[in-house]
Amino acid sequence: MISIEIDSKSGFCFGVVTAIRKAEEELEKTGQLYCLGDIVHNSDEVERLRQKGLITITHEEMKNLHNVKVLLRAHGEPPSTYELARQNNIEIIDATCPVVLQLQRRIKETYYSNMPRPQIVIYGKIGHAEVNGLVGQTNGEAIVVEDVSQLNKVDLNNDITLYSQTTKSLHGFTKIREEISKNKSENSTFNSFDTICRQVANRVEHIRQFAANHQLVLFVSGKKSSNGKILYNECLDVNKNTHFISNENEIDINWLKNIDSIGICGATSTPRWLMENVKTHLLQLIDD
Repeated sequence: MISIEIDSKSGFCFGVVTAIRKAEEELEKTGQLYCLGDIVHNSDEVERLRQKGLITITHEEMKNLHNVKVLLRAHGEPPSTYELARQNNIEIIDATCPVVLQLQRRIKETYYSNMPRPQIVIYGKIGHAEVNGLVGQTNGEAIVVEDVSQLNKVDLNNDITLYSQTTKSLHGFTKIREEISKNKSENSTFNSFDTICRQVANRVEHIRQFAANHQLVLFVSGKKSSNGKILYNECLDVNKNTHFISNENEIDINWLKNIDSIGICGATSTPRWLMENVKTHLLQLIDD
């Protein structure tokens, strides 16, 4: 008999839980709500909420809206979005994650409180919604680097303050911090702040152990999820028999041959119900 286990620590982080709760509360009252960008990087969850009345919009589409309610997701937004809402009489339902909000404030304080200003460097994914919100705190002046190869953007002769997108890896942040510290000018000041969310970072060691404990691992995540890609690669590193799937329809029955133990896990943007669907489908395949 094949044993199937869903990782108890996988699934939505508290920031995503809060955003979805706020959306559902408003939808229950009015039946319609706009959301600026996908509320979570998971197309199945986005579709579930769309059926309840959640309308996903872009920043360009928001410019044409007036006198409506718009949800800001957990990733956060730059100041320009709040100004647009004020101009268009849009009521903001702010579901920005508290960890992201605190980071925005710290970056803004660094930018406005230090003269001459240091170069503000953000370790993060270029174009990611959270990163756009962080860069917005500096009037677009912050330098975003995705890895050490992009540190040529930074003037190592001038003062530098380093922050991180909340969902990036601790290992990557440490490498960038060490590289700047090693190569900066003796006359420049370097400050670094580990702003990675521990609810996300602490999942790495756990999910590696979980993956190692099973013969087959099904990692359930949306294709857009940065956190999903990180955690999937951690699973793959310890268990080569790991497969990235968006939902139960992507399971290949050939994966189940000669397997006694299956682990199901996912990203911070993966809903629990989706992992349950995967388990239910596996049980059906096994029974057949």
